[in-house]
Amino acid sequence: MSRKTRSAKPYAIGAGVVAAAGLLAFASYTATKPGDRDASGAAAPAASAPASAAAGQEGVYPELERLARRDAKDGLATGRADAPVVLIEYADFKCGYCGKFARDTEPVLIEKYVKKGVLRIEWRNFPIFGEESEGAARAAWAAGRQGRFWEFHRAAYAEDAKEKGFGEERLTALAREAGVPDIARFTRDLDSAEAKRAVTRDQEEGYGLGATSTPSFLVNGRAIAGAQPLETFTAAIDAAAAKAGR
Repeated sequence: MSRKTRSAKPYAIGAGVVAAAGLLAFASYTATKPGDRDASGAAAPAASAPASAAAGQEGVYPELERLARRDAKDGLATGRADAPVVLIEYADFKCGYCGKFARDTEPVLIEKYVKKGVLRIEWRNFPIFGEESEGAARAAWAAGRQGRFWEFHRAAYAEDAKEKGFGEERLTALAREAGVPDIARFTRDLDSAEAKRAVTRDQEEGYGLGATSTPSFLVNGRAIAGAQPLETFTAAIDAAAAKAGR
């Protein structure tokens, strides 16, 4: 799990959401406590959830579940808009652990759940590592405008891709690799006020939940912190699907 060292300003996204969340940083450990491992393989320390987080039943918060947008036209989502389970991912293209999730875990979830209509994955741009992170986020959004977000996502998270940086020329190269058909439009969209607003909306949603690290996830209102093992995600998705009667 990658963490930004600066303090993040918590943005208001609705009193009901914040009150029930207990902040994502705490609720996530409720969902993934003892037995979890950190990046080095050592056991992660247990964290105590505050009283507001304890109010959730089995770590599931209905207010967080309602953050799923379920917009059929969302270019940064995959899976049926009416799928019984929605996984929301807050991530940064410069985050190594986000890349690990994208390469190792997400393809399995798509094959096992998305293609069967059980799961929808909604991406939230959550750039926390500076200017290049912001640029990559806007580029991903711009690729999504032409239906190539997931191809851009795959190229940007390829092994060793982040070591090449996300400067202007590199973003254009990634767009070409992703098969974005109109590069001139991509460039205009990348630098547009609309792109900046879209990224800011996602950022403020994440900060409003108390997220300060990437990747962070919500699975039907259950918070998961970091690139956890595949089994953590399948257990959360299976539980959510069972609750939904699937």
